[in-house]
Amino acid sequence: MDNRKHGFRGSIPLLIVEICVLIIAVFVMYVVVTMTSEVNHKAIDEEKILINEEIVRKKTDDVKQTETEEKKEEKVKAKGYRNIALFGVDARDGELGRGTRSDTIMIASINQDTQEIKLISVFRDTYLNLSNDSYNKCNTAYAQGGPEQAINMLNMNMDLDITDYVTIGFSGLIDAVDALGGIEIEITDSEISHLNNYQLCMAEELGVDYIPVGQSGRQILNGMQATAYCRIRYTRGDDFRRTERQREVLRAMMDKAGGASVSALTDMVNAVLPQVETSLDVDEILSVLGSVAGYQMVVSDGFPFEGGRAGANVGSKGSCVIPMDLEENVRQLHQMLYPESSYNPSGQVEQINEEIKRQTGEYIQ
Repeated sequence: MDNRKHGFRGSIPLLIVEICVLIIAVFVMYVVVTMTSEVNHKAIDEEKILINEEIVRKKTDDVKQTETEEKKEEKVKAKGYRNIALFGVDARDGELGRGTRSDTIMIASINQDTQEIKLISVFRDTYLNLSNDSYNKCNTAYAQGGPEQAINMLNMNMDLDITDYVTIGFSGLIDAVDALGGIEIEITDSEISHLNNYQLCMAEELGVDYIPVGQSGRQILNGMQATAYCRIRYTRGDDFRRTERQREVLRAMMDKAGGASVSALTDMVNAVLPQVETSLDVDEILSVLGSVAGYQMVVSDGFPFEGGRAGANVGSKGSCVIPMDLEENVRQLHQMLYPESSYNPSGQVEQINEEIKRQTGEYIQ
């Protein structure tokens, strides 16, 4: 029972983050008019954000080598990419900043020309440089220095240029799913007992009743059931399969939201927005997502990528996800986010890669 309760705190925020960025964004005009006061806007000190100049130079060089003159002209007119860091924290007291460990870390890459969204989950136990030359599970960065340090951690280890973030607190998912009238999910025989066990844990902690899932197959799940489904990590695939389940729920919510009533969407927005903190102001949200009704999610994956990661107990730091070759993972990440150009990781990533190997090599079988 204790282990299940511990897992409860670590798995909910991912869906809340994705709801905020994708589902709520579809109705951003309505939200801006009626509910913007609910969003906690917090500017970050951009002077503290680290962006490796080598990254900008490499991108420019790669574009020059791979683009025709016509493509170069088109690029000048393009709106381009916008990368935003997404953090989910267990903050039941409403505190969303420094001192709270980020259980969910994501990169939302928005192509404002093609209206495509790519979501990359960074596994919270990934062993990386915390942006201060200390190495640990990457979710430690947010606890140490809030969103600024967490953004720097992403930029430093992955050659990114993120300057904005959205942080989401604990509550909201159950009410959001219920506001939509439930979502349709395929449940397997092996998932039923775990789903109901998680429901039991949540019901006891929240002081509410729950409805057990009694059979496998495709069916409508309510908010409690859908949240419990997101938490399952004891079947084949463990935590990596859990993130896949979370994405399944996201897609189901997006499908349901497409045909939902304004009142249902309003209820869903009300459930989530009070738990949001972001560096984006209303004008920025509108400029990035003003036409988001036509956007679609085209990529959803996890970093480090399958085949390029290993699990190991790294001394006192416990069970970690080790990027076997950080350079190759970063190369793959950039090819996924920016498929029109080639990319070679920076010297900084090369140095971090060598240090990760040095510190973790003895622990990897």
